Amino acid sequence: MEDFSKSVSPGKVVYPILIGLGVASWMLYRNFDKDAFGFIQWSWIAGVWLLVSILMMVVRDFAYIVRIRILTGNELTWKQAFHVIMLWEFSSAVSPSVVGGAGPAIYFLYKEGINSGKSTAVVLTSIFLDEVFYILLVPVMFIIFRDRIFPIDSFGYAFQIQTGLILGYIAILIYTLLLAYALFINPYSFKWLLSRIFMLPILRKRRMRVRKLANQLIITSNEIKGKPVLYWVTSFSATMISWFGRFSVVNFIFMAFFFSSLGFYEHALIIGRQLTMWIILLISPTPGGSGVAEFIFSDFLGDLIPNIAYAVPLALLWRLISYYPYLFIGAFILPGWFKKVFTKKTVYKIIK
Repeated sequence: MEDFSKSVSPGKVVYPILIGLGVASWMLYRNFDKDAFGFIQWSWIAGVWLLVSILMMVVRDFAYIVRIRILTGNELTWKQAFHVIMLWEFSSAVSPSVVGGAGPAIYFLYKEGINSGKSTAVVLTSIFLDEVFYILLVPVMFIIFRDRIFPIDSFGYAFQIQTGLILGYIAILIYTLLLAYALFINPYSFKWLLSRIFMLPILRKRRMRVRKLANQLIITSNEIKGKPVLYWVTSFSATMISWFGRFSVVNFIFMAFFFSSLGFYEHALIIGRQLTMWIILLISPTPGGSGVAEFIFSDFLGDLIPNIAYAVPLALLWRLISYYPYLFIGAFILPGWFKKVFTKKTVYKIIK
């Protein structure tokens, strides 16, 4: 319990904030332009669109709350589901993106009264639905936009960047197909295969961790077998709504300041670019992609902005709406949540 408490400590909010603001400040200094903030014309129209961008984050979170209630068979109340989602997002925000928040999410569900097997199943199914949405939408966007789905070439490494993004997508596709096989076809054969692979001397150190993962996949497979079509339709619909809510934040921020310069094609391209940007954020070593997100924003979306000097302020505004709130909401909720779920009796059992 002590180790887990430290890993999601509210005090950790300071690190991603410092990283993100530090990188943004460095970028402003490196490419200082006194007119960088000149595009901001505060008006009631700008205020409305910024309010809509914030509302899109509310839509995103509400869709996640609906999905987790569906996946748990409505065993969670709305309040419990809200706490789990906010704490899940908080743990993702304070952890390196390559680590993610799946482990803490299983723990949050368990402490809210969902048995360990079902908690594992809910989190792995959530991850699977997210990956399916991603691998289905990327080809659609590529068919529509072709090479324009890739970022502008600011550093002269267009081929390397495109190759890296394509390889990243292929890796996600292979991972999702393997996950689908393990969940829906034969988890026991998958466990056997992993056990044999991780018998190799170079991989043997991670063998026990992989066996634990394989056992979690078996538990999840048993949990989701026989689920009705409605279960999958509703949970995947919530997944799509949550992702479009996430991506449309940038669209509405741009609408606030560049209302007349962007058409439907450009707005769809903004979503397509964010799909490719997500691959880089997924492997970021920093908490919640802080610093990395602000840095790559101009490369992925700069050609859709009237002046590239506006990119850093826009990136900060985007992160202010879509990332930083989870740090503060999670830090606010976490102490009270710990107090609620850890009675003296429970703490005694864990310490013992």
